[in-house]
Amino acid sequence: MQITINYKTKNRLIEKLLEQENISLLEKRSMLGKLTFKKKEFADIYFHSGQLDNEVIENIQNTKKIIVNSFTSQNQLLEELKIAKEKIEVIYPAINIEYKNPKEVKKNLCEKLEIDSKKKIIFFTAKNLKSSGVREFIDIVMQLNFKNMIALITGDNKQITNLKFQLSKFDLSDKLILLENYEDIDELFLAADVFILPTHTKNFASNVLKAMYCKCAVFTTANNASKEVIDVFSTMEHPEDRSMQFKIDALLQNKEDMKLIKKQNRKIAKEYTLEKALLKANNIIATL
Repeated sequence: MQITINYKTKNRLIEKLLEQENISLLEKRSMLGKLTFKKKEFADIYFHSGQLDNEVIENIQNTKKIIVNSFTSQNQLLEELKIAKEKIEVIYPAINIEYKNPKEVKKNLCEKLEIDSKKKIIFFTAKNLKSSGVREFIDIVMQLNFKNMIALITGDNKQITNLKFQLSKFDLSDKLILLENYEDIDELFLAADVFILPTHTKNFASNVLKAMYCKCAVFTTANNASKEVIDVFSTMEHPEDRSMQFKIDALLQNKEDMKLIKKQNRKIAKEYTLEKALLKANNIIATL
């Protein structure tokens, strides 16, 4: 049976599904179709992420199955649109990264960036640095008592240049490295010990799962849907949560706790690979 899908934001899972012969993207209505009042068609499956607008709501109400990337999003549809729960399926953002030995990756990165490999690496990255909490990240890092660490921030050229200008009055060279358009971001995730994302945004931050998969200790905010995959210890009440300094200091000083958390995070994240997401999506399709 031929299945049609539609979406607002494309992701790797959707790309893989569209490679299958039995799945196609719903064709958009032509101008002629609109003018002749031809009945509007809707996809069998609609992938929803982000904000609700009139077009999204129309697609959600008329599709057979809705796939969302978090239970937070599912609950929003249940509460605001009164959609039947059995119509909504949750598939977390899929991880598609080649896993390599973090110790080896860190060793090579430290040589490249001329960092002492014994230092703990605290990492931050996002598409939008400001809304994802770059200022709060820097505040947390600068207040840490643990000295044997270095913070890395990477982003596009424009955002990093702007950040460099804002920080130019401070001497942070021994604590912070800013990287513009870093070619292999996966390398940074694999080399990092801790990933902190004090984000203001609500949509699931896929970098949280990516960092967990790469064996990082992870901290993010309770307002972000990615809180669903982390524990209470790793959850910030808000982007400026002052308890983070003490939590991260304690973790950096306790090798056994750090090792345990890294191991647990990777175990959790391995459940959300692209292969497993594809299998789950095809199982959903099989029920139509």
